[in-house]
Amino acid sequence: MINDSDIIDSEVLLNPGNINKVQPLNSIQKEKKFNSLDSCSHGGIYSTKNCLQVKIDFSSNINPLGVSRQVLKEIRKNIKQISHVYPDSNCNLLKKSIAEYIKHDIDKEWISVGNGATEIIHNFVRAVSLSNAIIIPPTFCEYELASKRCKMKINFIHLSKKLQIQAEEVIEKSKKINSNSLIFICNPNNPTGLVNTQMIEKILSSIDCSKTILLLDESFIEFLNDIGKQSLMSKIKEYNNLAILRSMTKSYGLAGLRLGYLVANPRLIRKLKPFQIPWSVNGIAQIAGIAALNDQDHVIRAKKIIEREKNYMYKKINTKENQANALRSDVNFFLIKLKNINSITYQKILLDFYGIYVRDCSSFRGMSSDFIRVAVKTHKDNVRLLKAIYDINNHLNKSTMFKNK
Repeated sequence: MINDSDIIDSEVLLNPGNINKVQPLNSIQKEKKFNSLDSCSHGGIYSTKNCLQVKIDFSSNINPLGVSRQVLKEIRKNIKQISHVYPDSNCNLLKKSIAEYIKHDIDKEWISVGNGATEIIHNFVRAVSLSNAIIIPPTFCEYELASKRCKMKINFIHLSKKLQIQAEEVIEKSKKINSNSLIFICNPNNPTGLVNTQMIEKILSSIDCSKTILLLDESFIEFLNDIGKQSLMSKIKEYNNLAILRSMTKSYGLAGLRLGYLVANPRLIRKLKPFQIPWSVNGIAQIAGIAALNDQDHVIRAKKIIEREKNYMYKKINTKENQANALRSDVNFFLIKLKNINSITYQKILLDFYGIYVRDCSSFRGMSSDFIRVAVKTHKDNVRLLKAIYDINNHLNKSTMFKNK
């Protein structure tokens, strides 16, 4: 609970003007560094210098059940291999399991495996070596970072006010560029959590396949109940300029092992090969990946929890009295629009007073400091977040009441 005597600054929660002026106790300002070539902003406990304060991490969009028991069983069974068995540099057994999971008559020649989806993004951009990038913010920051490192000219086509892809503008920009380009699209999108498959299909069918490649990031697709309908994996053999990225970090709870894969025409996969370092995917990660794909019941159970808990959280947050509004999402995380407080301050109060870490969305290009992003976790954890939101809300309501008198 926040007590008036605990407030970071004098009367900070009694005056909305003051509340937005709060700086972190170490006086370090969180400046947007969109032009940095070193890194970009992510969630996770190590994205804050106060990581030891984090008791519950709502900033990472991971399966609320964590890793499956079957995966842990296989890891324990094979853990001694780390001392004397080199991993398969080609990930052949894992590729076989991925192909069987994907179906659509795909074999291992259509698959590339990497040490997380992020590694694949950077290697892919280097491999295809195109001049222009089209990015649709707000979205995953690594698309922009990878493009900048390869000195591509970046064209931004922002989402609409309703957070939807503006397909016509993307198509028009692609035609206007009229040269080799790479379009990055995340579906479901991060940080909005929204699916936009119809607009993506429209873009894919309209761009020049001889000049433009579409890198479609489906890292959160497994959290949908209608994957077959929303994924474009069924189109992979129809379009030789389509590359589909999947992460095993999120849906299978393998964040610490790092594992992802790309499915594309073998011509694109062969281009990628020279940019991959040997043994980038460790042996335990490969074993865990195979076990995870063989335990789809774990993901099904998680989706049921997510759906139930997400609806519960929406109902509790979206009240007339609340100083926050939860936005609709199709996956295991959602945006919360704040009132009378900025996201940096909100994030700091949640961490300092409750040990709860959320994602400050001002670090996403195209987003203001009015939004935070939270994952859907177990009921116990979600209740703790809701209690913290209520507590902050009560203080904000008091400050608004005093301001209006």
